[in-house]
Amino acid sequence: MPHRVATDIYKAVMAAKHILLIPHANPDGDALGSVASFMQFLRSIDKDHTTFCSTEISSRMHFLPHIQYIIHEKEQLLAHEYDVVIVFDSGDLRYAGVDTYLKTMDPQPMVINIDHHVTNEMYGELNMVHTQASSTTQILYDFFTYNEIPIDPDMATCLLTGLITDTDNFTNAATSILSLNISSELIRKGANLNLIKGWVFKDKSIDALKLWGTMLSRFEKHVELDIVYTYLKLDDLQEHHVTQEQTEGMANFLNNIEDGKVGLIVQELENGKIKGSFRTTHDDVDVGAMAVSLGGGGHKKAAGFTIDGPLSTALSHIFDTLLSLDKIT
Repeated sequence: MPHRVATDIYKAVMAAKHILLIPHANPDGDALGSVASFMQFLRSIDKDHTTFCSTEISSRMHFLPHIQYIIHEKEQLLAHEYDVVIVFDSGDLRYAGVDTYLKTMDPQPMVINIDHHVTNEMYGELNMVHTQASSTTQILYDFFTYNEIPIDPDMATCLLTGLITDTDNFTNAATSILSLNISSELIRKGANLNLIKGWVFKDKSIDALKLWGTMLSRFEKHVELDIVYTYLKLDDLQEHHVTQEQTEGMANFLNNIEDGKVGLIVQELENGKIKGSFRTTHDDVDVGAMAVSLGGGGHKKAAGFTIDGPLSTALSHIFDTLLSLDKIT
């Protein structure tokens, strides 16, 4: 981590009167672990802050401290003026759901961007973006440590949540010696590993497993692109009495498939959009670049995008777009 930006962010936080914290939309364990750890830090120094998320939060993450204080309506933001806005784990302000809103804020706040995605647009006045980090919470661990900010057990649990979820319990390519060492240190500081595993990974009901069966039965291979893919419809969720959040984890399963260089799952959303998730374990493939071509982003080995429906034409659009690229590797 560049020490100068860590120092500058710390100074901005300490000088701020009211801080706005924002994770990306449909936040995962890394985004929420980052936000929750920072909320705990700000509470410890009695710093006024508000946390906003443009979408609702998965019930799997309700074990994190202070999650209940996150607001979701932009009208609620008008109650305060903010001199600093910190966006966590989001490659751009559109993904955070606040690109238009921030432009209308008067006076204009300082925007701080803390992230680890290679597709990050460096949209902040201060950018603490470390693309080699396993998670955004790993970057925050370094930030807290460098600035000699004590990491209490609640903060440690938040930070470890991000590391565990973004490495898929230390099984995917984001896992590194550094991430393992930091995780060990967080457990030493009081992070509750059993609490995280119980909430995040032990969440599959019989109905959810039957939905997985439907997903698995539809796998096909696009030979020219060397992509194995499958899909889920809204009707599938209704048939099996499963919510959208119970489908989380399906994308990471793609890393277990031997066939194909890339795994893809596409899924109908309630708003008519189509969500796509790419995964790969091959070093010569960059699914982040593939996602960018479809308006999304992410990492070299894990990335996603959202496009317009319907599902009946979405796969053709995805494949045509990828075929039009000079290369996908």
